[in-house]
Amino acid sequence: MTNAMQSLATAKRTPYWTDTTGPRPACPPPQTDLRCDLAIVGGGFTGLWTALEARRRMPEARIALVDAGVCGNAASGRNGGFCAPSISHGIGNAMQRWPKEAEALVRLGISNLDDFESDLAEFGMEVEFEREGKLTVAATPWQIEGLKAQQALRRRFGGESHFLEGDALRDRLKSPVYSAGLFEPNYALLNPGKMVAELRRVALAQGVDIHEHTPVTGISKQAGGVVLTTPGGRIEASQVVLATNAAPPLLRRLRSAVIPIFDYTIVTRPLEDEELAAIGWTGRYGIADSGNQFHYVRKTADNRILWGGFDAIYHYGSRRDTAFLTESASFARIAANFARALPPLADVALTHAWGGIIDTSARTTFFAGTAQGGRVAYALGFTGQGVSASRFAALTMLDLLQGRETERTALSMVRRRPFPFPPEPFRWLGIRMAQHGLAREDATGRRSVFNRVLDRFGVGFDS
Repeated sequence: MTNAMQSLATAKRTPYWTDTTGPRPACPPPQTDLRCDLAIVGGGFTGLWTALEARRRMPEARIALVDAGVCGNAASGRNGGFCAPSISHGIGNAMQRWPKEAEALVRLGISNLDDFESDLAEFGMEVEFEREGKLTVAATPWQIEGLKAQQALRRRFGGESHFLEGDALRDRLKSPVYSAGLFEPNYALLNPGKMVAELRRVALAQGVDIHEHTPVTGISKQAGGVVLTTPGGRIEASQVVLATNAAPPLLRRLRSAVIPIFDYTIVTRPLEDEELAAIGWTGRYGIADSGNQFHYVRKTADNRILWGGFDAIYHYGSRRDTAFLTESASFARIAANFARALPPLADVALTHAWGGIIDTSARTTFFAGTAQGGRVAYALGFTGQGVSASRFAALTMLDLLQGRETERTALSMVRRRPFPFPPEPFRWLGIRMAQHGLAREDATGRRSVFNRVLDRFGVGFDS
């Protein structure tokens, strides 16, 4: 057993990102019933971006944001911080599902990342944003062919990428597992803990009322608006945005549209320059592998390595037990994969290990819509790609609430809800069959009959 595996027992079961942020001003639950122009339910990336953009559009409005716990304590504060130039889970997904809109989806995704970076500068948000690219690596001949196909797609849409083998790859990453790579310069990383903290800080400075530890237990329509029920009272709002994502949806119609998938991450101690040189990783770009069961890998600001992914765990009945965030056999599996892929670091101690929930849709992208006569807007189903897409979703929801016809609201990706997940036990059985097929495809290069059938119906499952 490696030292890394042994250190798992003592690794902190909280996200590393929480250690990088300082104390935040308290945002206690409301003491009385509230009335506001816009109520936002959920204090993660989607809700906080909605608050900032709503303030831009409605400078005099009263905006209230409530979170059941602490802002960012769910999916937004537990991810790897990969900030993609895409709103469609990549060019390939856009081409497969919306070929007529692929050009627009690619363009809007790149523009969204540009505007994301501009917003960081405008509001002075310090979030360790680094637009240094991403290296996708391949371990098998069929994965290598997949990288070449990705490069051809990027070239078709004017995107820059570089196929790497041999010494060219070893200049970026030395690993006995991977034999080819595709480097994409236009990709960013950030610190998600600081991202939440800074969005929250700016929202408060912009006069947004934030109330934490305020779960919403019910939603209903009333004359001229919407009522949210909380343990402490009522919130009456002219309009509402639901940004709860991985939590159980408040609207019944959405409960079969997403499932909670648990994802796990480990982080090493800070590494010395010579340790990073031993694996050929001297740049600040992120890394991901090409498998269906894929890892995402990055450096933190103090040169720890974050290694996450591979397992995607669904629990029967869509259970969301908090114990699943800290207890899982996945930690040992991904630590073993880390040691196998980067042998010079096999004995490096691990300091943090945690889980998070991904709000997964059957088409691997978010969707948005309205309810209750257009007074309620929602967006969910980001499927692990929400760091940048959450900003785009926020703009889209506000467009919908304001009745604006924009390029965003015209997208089929936005207007059409994904294929619903079936009830149990068929949900659990279907997911297990899809996952088994994906693992088999990673091992053999052959797609299962079951997954080919799902492909024909536009249904997917992303590990």
